Amino acid sequence: MRSFPDRDPGSPDIRSARGYLLWLAKDHLRSIVLGSVFAVVWTVAQGLSPTIVGKAIDEGVSARDTTALVWWGTAVLALGGVQALGSALQDRFALEVKIGAGYQTMQFVTRHACRLGAGLSKRASTGDMVNVSVSDMTQIGTAMEVATRGVGAAAAIVAVASVMLLASWQIGLVVLVGVPVMLWITTQMIRPLHRRQETYHERQRALTDQAIDIVHGLRVLRGFGGERVIERRYRERSQSTRHAAVRVAQLDSVLDGAKSLLPGMLVVLVVGLGAHQVLADRLTAGQLVAFYGYATFLAVPLRRLTLAVSHLMKAHVSAEYVTRLLRLEPELPLGPSETSNDVPGRPGLLVDPVSGVKAPPGSLTAVACASPADAGMLAERLGRYTDSEAVYHGRRLDSLPLGTVRRRILVTRNDARLFAGPLRAELDPYDLGEGSQDSLLAAIDHASASDVVEALPGGLDAAVESGGRQFSGGQLQRLRLARALMADPEVLILVDPTSAVDAHTEARMAAHLRRTRTGRSTIVFTTSTMLLRQADRVSYVEDGKVVTEGPHHQMLKDARYRSLVTREMGTA
Repeated sequence: MRSFPDRDPGSPDIRSARGYLLWLAKDHLRSIVLGSVFAVVWTVAQGLSPTIVGKAIDEGVSARDTTALVWWGTAVLALGGVQALGSALQDRFALEVKIGAGYQTMQFVTRHACRLGAGLSKRASTGDMVNVSVSDMTQIGTAMEVATRGVGAAAAIVAVASVMLLASWQIGLVVLVGVPVMLWITTQMIRPLHRRQETYHERQRALTDQAIDIVHGLRVLRGFGGERVIERRYRERSQSTRHAAVRVAQLDSVLDGAKSLLPGMLVVLVVGLGAHQVLADRLTAGQLVAFYGYATFLAVPLRRLTLAVSHLMKAHVSAEYVTRLLRLEPELPLGPSETSNDVPGRPGLLVDPVSGVKAPPGSLTAVACASPADAGMLAERLGRYTDSEAVYHGRRLDSLPLGTVRRRILVTRNDARLFAGPLRAELDPYDLGEGSQDSLLAAIDHASASDVVEALPGGLDAAVESGGRQFSGGQLQRLRLARALMADPEVLILVDPTSAVDAHTEARMAAHLRRTRTGRSTIVFTTSTMLLRQADRVSYVEDGKVVTEGPHHQMLKDARYRSLVTREMGTA
C-alpha cells in the first residue's frame, strides 16, 4: 500500500469521486485482478455443475451405465474441489482489496488533515471526519470487494447462457435477453436510492456534529438549564435523520425483493420452456435437470451484480465526501523547505509590525487588550496561524518553513484539546519516555497541577477522556500549561492561561512561569494583575494597536490601562 501520492492535489484522480475510485482500483489492481480471476473460476465451476449432473443422469442413470456414472460423479467431485479452491482464494484477495482500499482512504484523509493543520476545524466539521473514519472508508472498501465478485458473476452468466444457447437456442435467448432486462430494471431502482442515500448522509453528518457540540458544551448547558432546549433540538434532528434512513430502507427493501423476484421469474420461465421441449422430445431429462440447475444458479450471480452496482453507487456518495476533504487547500503556504532554514538556534526578537507588539528574547512580555477578540487575533498573527507580517530573528514568519515556526513558537489557548489516552502521554508532547519523568513532574509542579494529578486514580497513568471532560475549567488550564512548559519552545504564547483558577493558584502559576521560562521568550495575553506584575514589560492594546507600554507599575498611571486591569481585582 502506497502512502499519500506526492502530486498536485488538483489531479483528476483524487479530485473527483469517480477518479478517486478509479485511482484506488488501479493502485490495488493486482488484488482486484486475482480476486476477479478466482471469482470467475469459482462461479463458472459452480455454473457448469448442472451440465455434469445432466450428463450423469443421461449417460449414467438413464443408460444404466455404472462406469459412466462413476466417471461423471468423479467429475462433479473434482468440480467441487475447484469451486472450494476458487472460493477461498477469491475471498482472500477480495478481503485484501477491501481492507487495503478502506484504510488507504483513511490514511489519505488523516495525512491531508495533518497537512491542513489548525485550519481544518474552520473548513470541515467534526462530523465529516467521524463519518469518513466510521462509514465512508467501509463503503469504499466494500465496493472494491464486491467489484471482484461482480466480475465473476458476469463471467458465470455469460458462460451459462452460452451453454444453454448451444443446447436450446430458444431458452438460451431467453436468458441472454432476460438478464440485461433485469439489470436495467434494478439499475433504474437504484438511482432514486442513490439520491436518498445522499440526503441521509448529509443529515447523519449534521446530527453527528450536533452530538459532538452537545458533549463539548454539556457543562455550560447545565449551568444555565439549557438541557431541555438542546434535547428538543437534537430529538427533532434525530427524527429527521431517522425519516431519511427509513426512506432509504424502503427503497432498499423493494430492491431486495426485486433481486429475488426477477431471478425467480426467470427460473420459472426457463423451467417451463424446458419442460415443454422435453415433452416435444427436443430435450432430454438430464438436460432439463441441467437447465433447472442453470436457472436456479443464475439467481446468485444476478444478485451479486445488482449488489455490486448498489455498493458502487454508495461508494460514489462516500467518495464525494472524501474528495471534498482532499480538495481543501491549506490556508497558509508551507513555506520553503527545511533545508533553507537559516534562523539562529536561540530565542530572538518576535515583532508584529502592524500592531506594534514585540517580545524581546528571553523576556516575559504581557499584552493587555481592551478587546478580548484582539488577544486571540494577535496570538494567531504572532504564531503564524494566519497571514501576517510578523518577524522573528529579523525574518518574516511567512518566509520560514511552517514546520520550523511550529517547533519554535507555541501558541496555547483555552480551546486547546486534551486527547483521550494516558495523562502521561498527553502531557509529554515529544514522547520522551522514562527519561522525561523528572522534567514532567517539574512542569506539572510549575503549572500548579500537582494536586490535579495526585487526585487521579493511577496518577500520570490515569486515562484522560476525550477533551478532558473529567476536569474542571481551572484544572484544564493548569494541565495545558504543564504540557506547554514540557514542550519548552523558544517562544511560548499564552492566551488567558489563568482565567479559570482562583487567586491563590494564579499567584503561584505566575511566579513559577517567570522562573521556569528564564532564558526563553514568553508572551502572555492577559488582564490579570498577578501575571502583569511578573512581566518584564506590558503592552496595552486598543483597536489592534499598541497604545502604550512599560512596566506594570508605570502603566498604572494610564487611566485606560488602570481601568482595564483593576476591573477584575478591584485594586492593583
